[in-house]
Amino acid sequence: MQTRNPLLNDFADLMTDAFGAAQAVGEEAQAAMRAQMDRFVADMDLVTREEHDAVKGALNEALDTIATLEARLEVLEKAAKPKPASRTRKTAAKKAAPKSTD
Repeated sequence: MQTRNPLLNDFADLMTDAFGAAQAVGEEAQAAMRAQMDRFVADMDLVTREEHDAVKGALNEALDTIATLEARLEVLEKAAKPKPASRTRKTAAKKAAPKSTD
């Protein structure tokens, strides 16, 4: 035989309501904290992951282009260097010229 105690039933109902209220307060506090953090991050003017990845990709492309252009410039500079003129024998020309003896 089972007896029902109204005092225990009231206490169980009260505890159930208290746990529900505590859970609701916790969820509300979490939502308020999340909103505060969102405002804080927005005030810091941070970038999103997508924006960061886009800028990083553009930087990598620019660095690749710079490396390619530096290699082309080096080739062009090597091709544009004047070759040293071959020395002609000036001594032979001096020997062939008549010397004046005064």
